[in-house]
Amino acid sequence: MKLQVYAYILSAAALLGMVPTVAAQAPYPTRPIRFIVGFPPGGSNNIVARMISPKLSEYLGQQVVVDNRGGANTAIATEIAANATPDGYTILMNAPGHATNPSLIKKLNFDSIRDFAFITQIGQAHNLLVTHPSFPPRSVQELIAYSKQRPGQVNYGSSGIGTSVHLSAELFQYMAGVKWLHVAYKGGGPGLVALLAGEVSLYFGNLPTVINHARSGKLRAVAVTGLKRSPAAPDIPTVAESGVPGFEVATWWGLSAPAKTPPAILARLHKETVRALNDSGVRKQLQGLGGEIVASTPEQYAAYVRNEIAKWAKVIKAAGIKSQ
Repeated sequence: MKLQVYAYILSAAALLGMVPTVAAQAPYPTRPIRFIVGFPPGGSNNIVARMISPKLSEYLGQQVVVDNRGGANTAIATEIAANATPDGYTILMNAPGHATNPSLIKKLNFDSIRDFAFITQIGQAHNLLVTHPSFPPRSVQELIAYSKQRPGQVNYGSSGIGTSVHLSAELFQYMAGVKWLHVAYKGGGPGLVALLAGEVSLYFGNLPTVINHARSGKLRAVAVTGLKRSPAAPDIPTVAESGVPGFEVATWWGLSAPAKTPPAILARLHKETVRALNDSGVRKQLQGLGGEIVASTPEQYAAYVRNEIAKWAKVIKAAGIKSQ
């Protein structure tokens, strides 16, 4: 009898010991996933996030909910993500601000490398220099000449300090020897609205944000910021070929999660994100707006972010760009 009781206790203990293992192997995901975007609606980050989230929802079997948390060049959203539970139910859209903020914001409450697990670089695009139709210059050369005659009088808008929109303009001023007045908005959407209303004269908008307005004639396209012309707008020259040799700025989007997110979950997120990016509809939509799919490995993306941080630290220092 004692032997039977002892055997029963051992069996029960073994079953109880298996409970945590079974729980740990529960399928992921079992509830909606929060997809944090560091800008308000209207800009390219929001466009790209909402472009891929339906496919992610389909492939993951749970809703992926875009949560716009604009402000401080993505630093607010990034801090929220850094402090989130690393369980796969919070993911973050990275943008160039992830790489420029360490050089522009004196005190960040997170580390742009150590506090994140990098999943994949979603894609990239160049910016498009656009002007309000009432603004006289129609080319880069005319813009430079016009600006030199009016130092500090030409105003330009941006999606926030440290964004690729802002840094495009700062680098242009530095390389062309002109001086403009900066008007920073809280995201690409508000910045675009201001340009359309004529509150500012020019804007280096992300191609997906501004290309359709340029095509419709609501804005005047002047030049793209890549070293090569964009396939989405092959008739628009580059800044480099138009009088500022060597000028190049790109914007990019990537996906990350809080550090210490389980490897199996990161692998699933990478797999389904790349699958979404390879969807013909998503690919066609992004390419039509001037974007280029990257879909890199986690290792490639982590290396890219490190390189971007180092690159922009040098540019920001050399050009004397400061947070306002």
